[in-house]
Amino acid sequence: MASEWRGKWALVTGASAGIGVALAKELAAGGTNLVLTARRKDRLEQLARELSASHAIKTEVFAADLAEPNAPEKIFAFTRERGLQIELLINNAGFGRYGEFHAVEMPRLLDMVQVNCTAVVHLTRLYLPGMVARRHGDVLILASTASFQAVPYISTYAATKAFDLLFAEGLAEEMKPYGIRVCALCPGSTESEFHAVSGQEKFIRGAETAEKVARTGLKALAAGKSYVISGLGNYLGAHGERLVPRRFVTQIAGNMFKPDKA
Repeated sequence: MASEWRGKWALVTGASAGIGVALAKELAAGGTNLVLTARRKDRLEQLARELSASHAIKTEVFAADLAEPNAPEKIFAFTRERGLQIELLINNAGFGRYGEFHAVEMPRLLDMVQVNCTAVVHLTRLYLPGMVARRHGDVLILASTASFQAVPYISTYAATKAFDLLFAEGLAEEMKPYGIRVCALCPGSTESEFHAVSGQEKFIRGAETAEKVARTGLKALAAGKSYVISGLGNYLGAHGERLVPRRFVTQIAGNMFKPDKA
């Protein structure tokens, strides 16, 4: 699986930490050339140097903040100007914000929708026509186990990830005639900076490593799956919810995530 994209170019968003770094390392080990993008250029450059030295691959770095509406166009222009044919697009960048909806800062909520949904659609729309013309290419989209139900106190995040899952599944079927694979990777709790950024550190339970999640996603994409849930416990939990009323599932999630009152 690691050599599936050997000698080809992959674009990884959110490549400065967590699952993004793990995906880049897994691909580099298989000989994939990488375009790494995220906000933190220093981290990207350090990772690019390490991977180039360790695996003799080509790397390119482009710092961009996907909360900015024109960031996808800038990324696309960067790869086009360098003549890089992106064979694998990984829409990994994303973030959450824990708390009561009415108390969360408005810009944070809107940026979350921009990064988790709008930028995913925008980047995919920019790169997919080239894949269709070539009749091959792959797209991996980071969703979440939160894609499968409403989650009070991270309501916006869960909704954005439900969007990502359904977008990926629909696109996977749509792209089959063109030989293009699309897969949504749905991790549960993962060892990364995500929980610290979103303010959810106290809810970390049974976290998987980012490396394990990355391998699961790439393996599923290579196998032509439209989605994959990382971890047996997460899989059983996500599908077990279908056996009970949706309102009941939401109530349980609400009780689990309810903030402590001062």
